[in-house]
Amino acid sequence: MSVPARLTWKDATGAVRFASVTTRDMSDTGAFVECASQAPIPLFRLVHLQLEAPSPMAPANLNGARLLAAVWRVESPASRLGAPSGYALRFLVEPAMMPALAPAYASPAMAVAS
Repeated sequence: MSVPARLTWKDATGAVRFASVTTRDMSDTGAFVECASQAPIPLFRLVHLQLEAPSPMAPANLNGARLLAAVWRVESPASRLGAPSGYALRFLVEPAMMPALAPAYASPAMAVAS
């Protein structure tokens, strides 16, 4: 499913960076996004993901929220330009709501930026 979104993060110097992305896959615990930004995001960097507009295709906890996530995987470049073409994000879930501890029917509580 392809939904426009925005990533926000701080680079190594502390400067706030923004990138427009397109989601390629979403679930309650993570997402894969395609990014054409020339500023690569390093592995394990904390980012905020926010959908540009609510989408009926997106999980309910993603609509209208700015979720905190970690870059879990960086996809190799699609071209020789050196910029990664995609990032796998893992949403930061409250420890009490981890799947092993919570009932199977409960959705995880997400960390939401204020």
